[in-house]
Amino acid sequence: MPLTQTTIEQLMHERKSVRKYKEGVVIPHEKLETLLQNAITAPSSSNMQPWRFIVIEDQQVKKELRKIANDQEQVETSSAIIAVLGDLEMYKRAQQIYDANFEQGFMAREVADLMIKNSLSLYGNLPEETLKNIVHFDAGLISMQIMLLAKEMGYDTVPMGGFDKVKFAEKFNLPKNEIPILLIAIGEAAAPAYGSSRLPIEQVVRYI
Repeated sequence: MPLTQTTIEQLMHERKSVRKYKEGVVIPHEKLETLLQNAITAPSSSNMQPWRFIVIEDQQVKKELRKIANDQEQVETSSAIIAVLGDLEMYKRAQQIYDANFEQGFMAREVADLMIKNSLSLYGNLPEETLKNIVHFDAGLISMQIMLLAKEMGYDTVPMGGFDKVKFAEKFNLPKNEIPILLIAIGEAAAPAYGSSRLPIEQVVRYI
């Protein structure tokens, strides 16, 4: 059943950053798979889909990860950690992506071929810093979808940018083209999250 506006608004307002989790709660793999399958509908630059994920469920690995994540309790006590990574070589999958667009009837063959050519030419010649900006931006889009979808499934989350990204990359043997961006703890809340205020809308919006 499609979400109503009210339901979407409820999800946005009910989603809070939870840091206290019930220990020992296991989220079935099929639920995590469904969560991520739905989340990857997020938009991305030229549809390059640069996000990659490591889902960390092993209790010992989470305990070790906590040491490089500023000793944040939720890293160890949540059901799982979804590590959101960015692939700086995402453009190398342009052929696969746009071939699929053609095969699924989303665009004509000549348009797909042009998009493949342009993507390889553009992204393949961008400075690394620019590519990092792109994958960080796209990671933010999909991370919000993950957290809202998790809430709809009855789970709580908290995003964490405070961790040693160099040590993370070393621990999980990331290839040079993959960079860690965000950790998302997911599980069942053991205590309510703190509420948080927002600036008045007139202070953050300008109409021109």
